[in-house]
Amino acid sequence: MKTLRNPDRRPTHPGAVLREDVLPALDMSQTAFAERLGVSRLTVSDLLLEKRGLSAEMAARIGKLLNTSPESWLRMQQGVDLWDVMQKPEKLAGIKPIEKAA
Repeated sequence: MKTLRNPDRRPTHPGAVLREDVLPALDMSQTAFAERLGVSRLTVSDLLLEKRGLSAEMAARIGKLLNTSPESWLRMQQGVDLWDVMQKPEKLAGIKPIEKAA
C-alpha cells in the first residue's frame, strides 16, 4: 500500500494526538479524562507522554468516550510499533524467509 507519510519520520503516537488535539479541543484536563475513561491519572499521563502504548482495552475506552472507532486508535499505535521495530533490523536479522517449494 502506497502512503504519503514520510517513511523516515516516526508515525504520530496516539498519546500525542490526545495531548495536542483532543484534550485541548474538549478543554479537558488529564484528570477529568482519566475519570471519564475509568482509569488512573497516571495511566493517562503515561499515554499522553508516550511512555506507554495504547492497549486494545484503552482504544475501546477512548473510542466509546469520544464516539470514534477503536480501530483507528489501534492503527495509530500499530504504525508506531512497527516503525520502532523496523528501526532495529538486527532484531530480525536471524530470521530466514521460508523458501517456496519447487
